[in-house]
Amino acid sequence: MASIAHWTGHEAKLLRQALRLSVRGFAARLGIGVRTITKWETLGADRTPNSYMQGVLDTALLQAAPEAKQLFEHLVRSRDLRQVAIFPADGPQEWDYETWSDDLGRIAACISRQDFKFAASLIDRWLRRFSIQGLDEKGQYLHARSLALLGDLQRDQGAIKGPISARQTYRKAHEVFQQLGIQRRAAQVELSLAVVDEMSGLLLPAAEKYRALADDERLSLRDRSRAKLWVGTALSKDGDHASAVSIMDATIQEFEELEEPDDWSVAHQKLALAHRGAGNIDSSLRYIGVALEHRPADSPMQRVRIDTAHAHILLSDPRTAENGVSILTKTAQVATRFELSHQLKSIRKILDEFDSQPTVAKRSIKK
Repeated sequence: MASIAHWTGHEAKLLRQALRLSVRGFAARLGIGVRTITKWETLGADRTPNSYMQGVLDTALLQAAPEAKQLFEHLVRSRDLRQVAIFPADGPQEWDYETWSDDLGRIAACISRQDFKFAASLIDRWLRRFSIQGLDEKGQYLHARSLALLGDLQRDQGAIKGPISARQTYRKAHEVFQQLGIQRRAAQVELSLAVVDEMSGLLLPAAEKYRALADDERLSLRDRSRAKLWVGTALSKDGDHASAVSIMDATIQEFEELEEPDDWSVAHQKLALAHRGAGNIDSSLRYIGVALEHRPADSPMQRVRIDTAHAHILLSDPRTAENGVSILTKTAQVATRFELSHQLKSIRKILDEFDSQPTVAKRSIKK
């Protein structure tokens, strides 16, 4: 059996392959973090584990099953790793796909926290590294997922029009999901495209798309409930507040039954704005109070949205208008810091509308 006098990331990777373990499984086997394994495999022969890990790797090899030891010996003695690679030498390897999958989770988490810079760097790393033409179905799926997340990032930053925008990126992702026959992902992208329509001011077309997707069995119950909520959002923006209130009331109950606290909070925020549009300020304040109490602590975007809605409601009453302007001013600073351009545009629009009302006591705002 081959023995290793000096382990590097290259040999550690071969051991993982011989044990037929994923990066996560190998990390668990050794009792270390996934990032450490990923770093070893990325740097290969240029990465030398410390003396303690040298011993851990020795033990893992010693305790391996006989067939795993034989495969490891074959891999080590092979002068050309390409002879035993699962994928072509110029394409992604098995561990590339595992790392790519792990990074998709990291990207989604970064976007939810509005850490757009790091999320963009991770997405760019994979989209630039492999051309979709050279990928098998698994690689094409990961490519499409990366595109969908890039669309989310662009949408959250307010890039919804033009050749380099969320709409165009979502369309590319949708095309790949359709070609692969992955209908659930395709439907999720269709839902995202409807959101882009709504953000672009195409309210009634967006509402119709939301209605269709609310009954689309390709989507999960949560996504269908979100589509239904967004029907109400589009109608409320279009002035049909009564219909919006009725729809949103129903979705609040659905999110409670689904045990989705963040969506439940968002539904209260949107319902509060619908009541404001209908002139029911007391109801509006009650619902926005619930949203404020239960808003997520780790999402700057959702904090901005809820604070903007709260301030908008306060501006409806001369007695609370000054407080509303103060909240909007602070919220605009947060939106600027996290590059939430669409939310910042909404805040400025609300302030401009408020400033155009000469009968309401206002204070000067520095924009």
